[in-house]
Amino acid sequence: MINYLRYCIIILGDNMKYVINENYEKEFVINKSKFIVCLIKINDKSELDINIDKIKIKYQGATHYCYAYIIDSYEKCSDDKEPSGTAGLPILNVLKKNNLNKILCVVIRYFGGIKLGAGGLLRAYSSTVSDTLKEITFLEDIEYKNICIEFGYDKIKDIEYFLKDYEIINKSFNDVICFEFKVNVSDMNKVLNYIKNLNIKIK
Repeated sequence: MINYLRYCIIILGDNMKYVINENYEKEFVINKSKFIVCLIKINDKSELDINIDKIKIKYQGATHYCYAYIIDSYEKCSDDKEPSGTAGLPILNVLKKNNLNKILCVVIRYFGGIKLGAGGLLRAYSSTVSDTLKEITFLEDIEYKNICIEFGYDKIKDIEYFLKDYEIINKSFNDVICFEFKVNVSDMNKVLNYIKNLNIKIK
């Protein structure tokens, strides 16, 4: 099922980045070769080797483990002994075309005895990833920051009203009140200006 909202946004050229909602796997057979697409959510490069090793254990004996990943400004791809440019780069291009971030895509191939040629491999790796992405839901990749503020009891009503749409992580009530809450980076200036106008201290 295609996420029509996501599709329309991409057509309009929006620069918003997206993340996958959950890890997902899908299997294809092309000219007797089995291709298994694994989409994995990752937040840091330190998670790459761990996830790739897990896949190699789960799918032992595969001919190739080709992959691509995008984490913010970092990206990399691997053909894993397929002809240069026929596997990793097509995978990466599909991820970039869909404005995806914080994602690792591994395509496992079990060779079926029929050579696909460079063009056939390129189409196989790109189409399997594209078709898999059509079946999952994307979420906006929103960056949050935590802010901790201190204020007097006389300002609590104003603060609670202002923060009614924000996620408050922690509250403490001592000589002064401390609230820690999450802020969408795009709202940061609005929040900081409000805090400044009330002469509230940011810890």
